[in-house]
Amino acid sequence: MKVFVKIGHPGHVHLFKNLIWILENRGHEVKIAAKDRGIIFKLLDTYGFTYEKFDRHRDSLHSKALGFVTREFKILKMVREFKPDISVAMGPIPLAHVSKLLNKPCISFTDTEHDRFERLLSDPFVSAICTPSCFKKDLGKKQVRYNGYHELAYLHPNYFKPDSGVLDELGLSRDDKFIIMRFVSWRASHDVGHSGLTLEIKRRAVKEFGKYGQVFITSESPLPSEFEKYRINVSPEKIHNLMYYATLLYGESATMTSECAVLGTHAIFCDFAGRGYTDEQEEKYGLVFNFKLDEESQGESLEKAVELLRENNLKKKGNKKRERLLSEKIDVTAWMTNFIEYRPKSLYEYKREEK
Repeated sequence: MKVFVKIGHPGHVHLFKNLIWILENRGHEVKIAAKDRGIIFKLLDTYGFTYEKFDRHRDSLHSKALGFVTREFKILKMVREFKPDISVAMGPIPLAHVSKLLNKPCISFTDTEHDRFERLLSDPFVSAICTPSCFKKDLGKKQVRYNGYHELAYLHPNYFKPDSGVLDELGLSRDDKFIIMRFVSWRASHDVGHSGLTLEIKRRAVKEFGKYGQVFITSESPLPSEFEKYRINVSPEKIHNLMYYATLLYGESATMTSECAVLGTHAIFCDFAGRGYTDEQEEKYGLVFNFKLDEESQGESLEKAVELLRENNLKKKGNKKRERLLSEKIDVTAWMTNFIEYRPKSLYEYKREEK
């Protein structure tokens, strides 16, 4: 079988990397199309993948719109040449359109309920839409739910073994407390019209967290000069090791929040909309605490973070919660592999047998 995989974000590399390796080891041929974005290429190169560029990264919605036609034709050319049996993507525009045009199945993965723009332009053209079981919206007959989170496709113990070497790079030991702060760019299509934590809250957080451990900051957008000394300086493929050993995550990234949860690290997530999976990770497992972005909620998020940092044995408690989470969730890569290999049969038949 020939499988076409579109990579449009660094997180997609992690989501699909084990799937690609397994498919190739089983004798399938995989073609990777990667958006022209430096960190994506760095990750793909680190993992030894061969890929083809299909578009440069564009920040503004205006430039994204201008590049739409170019992307469509580039993907069309690549798919026609490769002739896949099936295509896979998270955020499948324009792959969904090309697959429909060529009458080829396309599988979409999504976990963000409020990404209406993406679904509007892709859902009518894909063959299946795979979501976590905790996804809060009903997407119709094409939706297939699985009992897991995207992050369990690469941070499940079947694939991820923490490497404490990253601590040595930063002059830390396993007993040291440290807090990771994560700020996002707010340039995604589903973030239009919104902004994140205020500079005042960030300053207060750095000051308060510094009382309990070392502070590290990772940010998609440029950092104010006053925060530069806190910037994390480790390779992107090592960040999950650092998150495993962290005492707490505080920030605006849903993905890093969920990554910490499945690694047993407590996380504070601040966002205007929230996610079904971070809600479940709070309500069911107590590993995440969700807050909105109004002034009062931002203050409450900081208070909760300090409350957690004052707890004794926070890491031990997190590891215990992680054990329960892992016992109740599936190996998502194994599920994806089975679904893709099975997909040439009817979606109805697959869903019927899953019941």
